[in-house]
Parts: sequence; structure tokens; C-alpha cells
Amino acid sequence: MYLVAIAWIYVVLMMALAEAFSPAGSVLGAVFTFLLYGVLPLSIVMYILRTPARRAARREAEALEAAAAPSAHDPDAGGHAAGAPVATERKET
Repeated sequence: MYLVAIAWIYVVLMMALAEAFSPAGSVLGAVFTFLLYGVLPLSIVMYILRTPARRAARREAEALEAAAAPSAHDPDAGGHAAGAPVATERKET
């Protein structure tokens, strides 16, 4: 995956240099060539290709967090029996 990305950036860099040193080209055109033909499309493709790895890392982080903090599911993480959860009803005299 990275080999293709490096090769694509190399090709786009050569295109930009050819445009910059061409008599009919300009440095501004070379910059836009590098950004619009190289950096922008490559960043989108790399983002899409890294989606499964990001998803797996997120799931692993959530699993580690869940294993490390059991109190998130049990508010009374002490392990003791709860007392009377509801106060007894008092009669007015």
C-alpha cells in the first residue's frame, strides 16, 4: 500500500517539476498540480484504505477499557449486597 503511495507522489512530483521548469508553465501551476493531482487524491485513498485498521484499533481500545474498568457496568463495584434501595414508608400522625 505504501509503495504505491510513494510511487504516486514521485510521479506527481515529477509532473510538478516539469510544469515549473517549462517555458509555458509556472510555479503556481506546479504547486496546484502537486496538491490537486497528488496530495488530495492520495490522502483520500489512504484514509479509505486505513478504515479497517482504525476500526480494529477502536474495538481493541474499547475492549481494553471494558476489561480495565468493570465498575462502568456495576455502579456498586464493591461486591457487597445493596441495602434497602427504597426508604420505608412513614405514616403521618
